[in-house]
Amino acid sequence: MTDASNDNQHYHPNPLQYLKDVQLDEKTITRRSPEIEHEKKVAIFDLLQRNLFEPSDGLTGPYILNISVADGKRLIFSITHAISNEHLRSNILSLSPFRKLIRDYFQICESYFDAIKKLTPNQIETIDMARRGIHNEGAELLRERLDGKITMDLHTARRLFTLICVLHIKN
Repeated sequence: MTDASNDNQHYHPNPLQYLKDVQLDEKTITRRSPEIEHEKKVAIFDLLQRNLFEPSDGLTGPYILNISVADGKRLIFSITHAISNEHLRSNILSLSPFRKLIRDYFQICESYFDAIKKLTPNQIETIDMARRGIHNEGAELLRERLDGKITMDLHTARRLFTLICVLHIKN
């Protein structure tokens, strides 16, 4: 992928504070449904097209973010400089505050995937509105938990919440 400042397809509010790549530590995941794999790909694509990601300690990017889960209890955001490949820092968050939202998000996604096969557009829209509501709640929780550590816009937080959910699923 080319540097966003040279690529008109990407939008980054700050040309030095953005994610150039996002990687998931997939060691603990055995398999995913095609729908979940699609959600992952779309989230990464959307995130790389437009994001604001600004560590609070004056670091400048662009960055590579590796997201992993340790011991099923901790969420780790490992930040590397995309050009120098130098590890800059890791932020560790408890997964406890996210568990209910992750569970709710997957339940509503499952309902949505079933609905698009057999329900009317109005019924699908109702389920999708609920899905977006949970998604926004998860994104705001992520922003709150990273407050003072990493600043990100809602769009970035929404995509990262999707990836946290995808990483958390174990079919």
